[in-house]
Amino acid sequence: MDETKDSNGTKLADGDAVTLIKDLKVKGTSTTLKRGTLIKNIRLTGDPEEIECNAEKVKGLVLKTQFLKKASS
Repeated sequence: MDETKDSNGTKLADGDAVTLIKDLKVKGTSTTLKRGTLIKNIRLTGDPEEIECNAEKVKGLVLKTQFLKKASS
């Protein structure tokens, strides 16, 4: 299985925290996740280009890793 990496090529693992590098509109809602939003406790999926997570307002999100960077712990 391929490794899941953020936009900078840093390896991601289950439970990591990531930060959005771009404002993202959430399909099916009027919510926009702003650049710089911290998302904690990500879950890896079978697809190395996607992660699952819960944001403040939206549960069960799937985000593309190209819009994320690993948050410094």
